[in-house]
Amino acid sequence: MQQRPVIGIPMQTLQAIDRIPEDLPMSWVMNQRYILTLTSVGAIPWMIPLLCEDVGTLRAAYEHLDGVFIAGGVDMDPATYGEEMTPLCGRIDPPRDQTELALTRWAMEDGKPVLGVCRGLQVINVAAGGTLYQDLATQYPDAIKHDYYPGAGHARDYLAHEVRIEGRSRLHRSFEAEQIRVNSMHHQAIKTLGEGLVGTAWAPDGVIEAAESAEHPFVAGAQWHPEMLADTDAPTLRLFTAFTEAAEAFHEGRRIAGPVAA
Repeated sequence: MQQRPVIGIPMQTLQAIDRIPEDLPMSWVMNQRYILTLTSVGAIPWMIPLLCEDVGTLRAAYEHLDGVFIAGGVDMDPATYGEEMTPLCGRIDPPRDQTELALTRWAMEDGKPVLGVCRGLQVINVAAGGTLYQDLATQYPDAIKHDYYPGAGHARDYLAHEVRIEGRSRLHRSFEAEQIRVNSMHHQAIKTLGEGLVGTAWAPDGVIEAAESAEHPFVAGAQWHPEMLADTDAPTLRLFTAFTEAAEAFHEGRRIAGPVAA
């Protein structure tokens, strides 16, 4: 039987997401949509606890992975990219920041595939030394609306705006289009790209909506939430398939198609 690739998905701290009863023990959780989407394309999802203070155990778990998936979630602590937190920044989850940054950097060093969505793209960027806007609406001139949060009455699959895709990118290999419409649930985004990363999609206002490594076999991230669109949009599902196939190739020691040209 062919070995299905094992994809690590770091969890998030429940208490960082919203106010919950004080007597509930500290808990780690994760949205099922990411897990179900990865499973649908043949991956074995492996939930990774936020063991940032137990590096030995975290590293041991990492060694069993064929790929790392970084999901969406709360804001990154600006301290991770050398800035002071302002009132513009929302909720943060420092143990998640440290865990995801460690896993992403290890994967980048080892040539192990990484895919990130929304916050996940931002983690990839910060792991490579990049920075973020703490709030697009106030820090980015002429920003369009990006924060179509479900709590404000928008469905998670609402196609909010178009993005322009770089023709030589992994993203273009999946979508085979130069423009697509995407959902949008973020108020932060890439400010300066990390070392070795290149932008591969842009919103109408110029905000970077996707990026990937120009050096690593497969490190890529999208600012939108493709997991909410994969059930009904074949090109979106191909992005997850490409990631899973790259993880399978890593497991088997095979080469995969190279990254986007810088």
